[in-house]
Amino acid sequence: MDTALRRSGNGPLNGIIVADFSRVLAGPYATMMLADLGATVIKVESPGGDDTRLWRPPQRDGEATYYLSINRNKFDIVLDFTDEDDLAVAAELARLADVVVENFKPGGLRRFGLDYDTVVKTNPAVIYSSVTGFGAGNPQPGYDLLIQGLSGFMSLTGDAEGSPYRAGVAIFDVMTGLHTTIGILAALQHRMASGEGQQVETNLLSSAMSGLVNQASAFIAGGVVPHRMGNEHPSLYPYQPMPTGDGELIIACGNDRQFAMLAAGVGRAEWLEDERFNTAVPRNAHRRELEPLLIEALSHKSAQEWYELLTASGLPCAPINTVQEGVELAQKMGLEPVVEVTTGDRTIPTVRNPIRMSATPVTYDYAPPALGQDSDAVRAWLAQLTERSAERPASQGPGAEA
Repeated sequence: MDTALRRSGNGPLNGIIVADFSRVLAGPYATMMLADLGATVIKVESPGGDDTRLWRPPQRDGEATYYLSINRNKFDIVLDFTDEDDLAVAAELARLADVVVENFKPGGLRRFGLDYDTVVKTNPAVIYSSVTGFGAGNPQPGYDLLIQGLSGFMSLTGDAEGSPYRAGVAIFDVMTGLHTTIGILAALQHRMASGEGQQVETNLLSSAMSGLVNQASAFIAGGVVPHRMGNEHPSLYPYQPMPTGDGELIIACGNDRQFAMLAAGVGRAEWLEDERFNTAVPRNAHRRELEPLLIEALSHKSAQEWYELLTASGLPCAPINTVQEGVELAQKMGLEPVVEVTTGDRTIPTVRNPIRMSATPVTYDYAPPALGQDSDAVRAWLAQLTERSAERPASQGPGAEA
């Protein structure tokens, strides 16, 4: 492998080549996960660049922080698919890759000969991952906000008597990215055992259905249509933010033992003798009777005071932090949430990958790339691989010796 594109460390995906034809969030999030685990990811952008390069503010030195959040550890090449020479480079990259990831509208790459049916003819061992909004048979474009509305998620979010709200993060894009990563890793394992490649398909709406978990099951298995309850939980109480003498405190009683901790912690042991409150099902049914008693008990201290006191007793609870306070808390707890990644004289602080591996740790080799910064290096590297690919059995996978 050209040393200019070499990854450091011994990540579990070292030597795996990923052709990343995706943009915006779900696809790039998945390919960053693969890159963090050691894969060599080639991000292919149009001359105009990934849409998220223009999604600012916020920004850092003129670069959109949105783009910076999901493109670490990648090499970048600009290719115009309407240009014959550039399209030939894209086709060669797809031919030599172990994994291809794309999130064009269904069939969008067919006219360029970069669709699965075409790529697999010259690269039979390829893992070809397609991310769409609504599945391969539905051509409409998918954005997370649309999925939050269409899936039913927004009908569950917000005050009971108020308007539906979207989540503050594109949760189904991120979830689909994770599902895509899982599918690719499973397909790579299958190829290792059998030599066979395959197509991996994910879509935002299916990921949303899966991600609605108990709320989707309430309808599918229970015939109940869930509805907005503000911050309350349909099956547990208390499991929500509660007012205190100063600020709100999130209390999460997932079982009767934790409710006993709460009752003892706020000095209301008599609740444990009350058949309305001492076990989960009646407590849930009588939440409106317990609520004013709990609010009164919590009114004697601030949220921070209760947090320190109740956490010490083992009760799951938390104040409501800003993002800044959340990062600072993670730092205080030794989780090292921020990692700086450097390419040349350019250093970008990014969020640490959440996966910790004892034998094959995540590596942070390259800052999110500038548009086209590796175009020459990638072309030279592809030329090297092209020369060697004829000597490699197809069952090994194109990147097996890279």
